[in-house]
Amino acid sequence: MADYRTCIQSSMSADEAFSYMSDLRNFVRWDPGTVSAGQASGDGPGLGAAYDLSVKVAAGTLAFRYVTTDFDRPRRFVVKGTNRLFTSIDTITVEPRGSGSIVGYHAELLLNGPLTIFDKLLGKGFQGPGDKAAAGLERVLDGTVIERETV
Repeated sequence: MADYRTCIQSSMSADEAFSYMSDLRNFVRWDPGTVSAGQASGDGPGLGAAYDLSVKVAAGTLAFRYVTTDFDRPRRFVVKGTNRLFTSIDTITVEPRGSGSIVGYHAELLLNGPLTIFDKLLGKGFQGPGDKAAAGLERVLDGTVIERETV
C-alpha cells in the first residue's frame, strides 16, 4: 500500500475549500498526474457522485471510476477510485482556521487481487507524484504546505 498525506493552510474559507475539493473535476487543475476528469453520475459533489479520471502511469494512462462514499459538508469526504489493477481511497478534511482553512489530503493506493503481494513496493514510487500534487494544492488553495508524509 502507498500512503500519502499532506495538509495545506489555505486562505480559502472552509466552505470554499470544501466546495472546490469535493468536485473531482478540479483534480486536473492541481494534480499533474490527472490527465482528465469528468462527472459520470450525480449533479455535482455529494454522496454517491461518480467521476471518471484518467491518471498518468509509466506505460500511458489508467482510467479510474471514483465514487463518493462519505460526504459530510463542509468537514470531510471520502472517494474510492477503482480499476482492474488498483484501488485508491482519498480522504479530504477541511477545518476552519481564522478566515481561511486547513485542508488535509490523505491518499491510499492499493493493488487489487493477486497483485496485493506487491503492495509494499507501491510506497517507493508514491513520494514524487504526491509531492507534485501537494504543490498543486498549495497553488490552487492559495496556501502553504504545513505537513507532508509518505508511508
